[in-house]
Amino acid sequence: MIDDPKNIDASKIKLKSLSLHWEFMFARSMFNAVDMNEHGKLLTRVSDLVDRGFIQTTAGKNLGTINAANLREAHAELESGKSIGKIVLEGF
Repeated sequence: MIDDPKNIDASKIKLKSLSLHWEFMFARSMFNAVDMNEHGKLLTRVSDLVDRGFIQTTAGKNLGTINAANLREAHAELESGKSIGKIVLEGF
């Protein structure tokens, strides 16, 4: 997964017949797509796969309720460069 790379040199991937594809989860809702019901179907399918264990969360650590102390801890872990997975803070 990548977010908006600044520059992509297509010549590097063209010679190997590679392709690069993006999928933006909220594209249908942002642009009022005629097939909005497909979004619901996809989310239902993904939740089924999660429930059955075929897809696992990338959450690595849950620090609990969002507050100043937990934000500092999360930030320190991210700055350490050793964090694996997502850090979860709850209760917004």
